[in-house]
Amino acid sequence: MTNTVIVGAGPYGLSIAAHLRNREIPFRIFGRAMDSWISHMPKGMMLKSDGFASNISDPESDYTLRRFCAEKGIPYDDKGIPVSLETFAGYGLAFRDKKVPELEDKTVISITRQPSGFAVALDTGEVVQAQQIVLAVGVTHFDYVPECLSELPSEFVTHSSRHPDVTTYRDRSVIILGAGASALDLAGLMHEAGVNVHLVTRKPLKFHSKSDKPRPWWDRLRRPPSGLGPGWKSYFFANKPNLFHHLPEQLRLWLVRRVLGPSGGAFIKDKVVGKVPTLVGFTPHSAVIKDGQVILTLVDANGERRDLKADHVVAATGYKVNLERLKFLSPEICSRIRTVAGSPVLSSTFESSVPGIYFVGLAAANSFGPVMRFAFGADFSARTVSRAVAKAAVRARHAFQPSVAVEEVPSCKLVNQ
Repeated sequence: MTNTVIVGAGPYGLSIAAHLRNREIPFRIFGRAMDSWISHMPKGMMLKSDGFASNISDPESDYTLRRFCAEKGIPYDDKGIPVSLETFAGYGLAFRDKKVPELEDKTVISITRQPSGFAVALDTGEVVQAQQIVLAVGVTHFDYVPECLSELPSEFVTHSSRHPDVTTYRDRSVIILGAGASALDLAGLMHEAGVNVHLVTRKPLKFHSKSDKPRPWWDRLRRPPSGLGPGWKSYFFANKPNLFHHLPEQLRLWLVRRVLGPSGGAFIKDKVVGKVPTLVGFTPHSAVIKDGQVILTLVDANGERRDLKADHVVAATGYKVNLERLKFLSPEICSRIRTVAGSPVLSSTFESSVPGIYFVGLAAANSFGPVMRFAFGADFSARTVSRAVAKAAVRARHAFQPSVAVEEVPSCKLVNQ
């Protein structure tokens, strides 16, 4: 029996483990460190987040991205110098070695409820008993492909998370659907690698502004900086997820859908604009395979249709949380977790309607805001969850502490000799 099992070893999982370790709460953490970043994102990409907003959280805040870069001789600034995928992934691995040496590169294959908590089965055959589960599974379980493309074989259609190596389609034609960071990063990097790439988007492209530009004091007051970019709205989402949690449910859902929508990092703009052919205002309607190629039918808001042909289609269409995609969760647990719009409904401590099961990261966005889609949200999550887990551990110890019967001792009288 261990107190807590953490599933996932990205920025959120590593952060929570570091905080539990500091609190001396027994835990085990399973997963491959930084797997989503190393195995599912294109080599050569840059993070949208500035350096100061890309730290993995530990209680002392002493192993920051700045410190890692100083140790490795990598150029760094809080703002202005882009953080490469390779730098961030290397930082995560170094953070694991220094702060979370307990990480076990094992895969969780099932989680079931037991009278005393949960049974966590691993691919090694071991079964771990735990009182609490923290699911920090990242985004790769929830990749979304439009229905009209989802039945086509992976030879012709894949999600953007399946393309860590952009040179795979060199000298071939590729259509990329989407206008977010994944779509724009892939489009720019593929174009540089010699891929005949075409970008299709519903709305005009947007890019972040470079954060190294000097801003007068009045502009900084009007649009304060934050881990999600400048502006009071971004400041609220970045720094007040606890207040966001208390907003009406429908307002929270609307804000998560509409705020901080698809956009590219400032440093990918020059690789896309004017270089990658872009069709704006169209969405996929249907697709067929003919003569070894995909014929993709697109439609605009007026119903106009247009066909594009390519060797492959990449759906950079984001992620949608659906707990049924977490195959390791038992049907009994899934049926008891209350959800809205596919995401678990969480308490102010990230706990689901099944006591003892917590969700962080993308799965917590509807409860705590769009910051949960970014590494910057790991600090608030880790501090909140570790505090809740520690309190639950204290309650559990008191509940199982045996009472000690004290035998009454007869009173004594002092007798003068």
